[in-house]
Amino acid sequence: MLRKAFIMSVNLGQEAEYHRRHQQIWPELSALLSEHGVHNYSIFLHPATRQLFAYAEIESEEQWQAIANAPICQKWWRYMADIMAHNPDSSPQSTPLQEVFHLA
Repeated sequence: MLRKAFIMSVNLGQEAEYHRRHQQIWPELSALLSEHGVHNYSIFLHPATRQLFAYAEIESEEQWQAIANAPICQKWWRYMADIMAHNPDSSPQSTPLQEVFHLA
C-alpha cells in the first residue's frame, strides 16, 4: 500500500460548506475511489489557515491518476470549485507532501 499526503485550501468563509459537502459525498464518487484502490482517505482542516491536509492509502499510482479521468470525479471538481482554490479544469489546487517519517 502506498501512502499519499497533499495539501489544498478552502476559501475564506466556506469551511462549513466544505465540511457539509463531504458529509454528503456522492455514493458513486465513493464507489469510484474504492474501485480504484483508495483506502483510509481522510481530509483535515487547519482552521487558522484554511489549509486542508489530505491523506490516502492507495494501491497504485496508476489507479490514483485514473480517477481524474472519470466523469463523476470531474463533476465533483466542478461542484467544489466555488468553495476552494482550483485549476482551470476545476481540479483542486494541491501540493504533494514528501514523507519524512513513518512508524508502522
